[in-house]
Amino acid sequence: MSDTTLLNLDGFFPYQLAKLQAIISDSIAEIYTGEFDLSRQEWRILAILANKKLMSAKNIGLKANLEKMPTSRAIKKMLERELLKKANNTQDKRSSLLTLTKQGESLYHQLAPLVLQRERELISVLNKQELAVLKSSFAKLEIKALQSVISKT
Repeated sequence: MSDTTLLNLDGFFPYQLAKLQAIISDSIAEIYTGEFDLSRQEWRILAILANKKLMSAKNIGLKANLEKMPTSRAIKKMLERELLKKANNTQDKRSSLLTLTKQGESLYHQLAPLVLQRERELISVLNKQELAVLKSSFAKLEIKALQSVISKT
């Protein structure tokens, strides 16, 4: 086997990206898991509904990039904690629409400044040009990855 066919995981871009994502997620998770007692899934749902107002569980799962079961469990727990409430979906009687309660909105408004501050701390190592290149690179990589997924279907 030649060296060109060996995979060095530490230098493999998808691995590097996944590793960085996990470290950054853990750093931000410290904020909402501790005192606020939210899971990653619950935090994502909270943040999504703070911006979208009414969504079905299915659409929340898609937007949050979550599997059906973790989404369902998180929603159930958030309903029990009275962070969410259900509304009738007039477009589709088989599903409900979810929205934040006043308590959910209050929690989001406590958390959002804290996670945004952590984001600022994390990206403070980049200058404006580096940050612009990073965002542009992410957009290009997302398009390319989506193209490869779509071409397989």
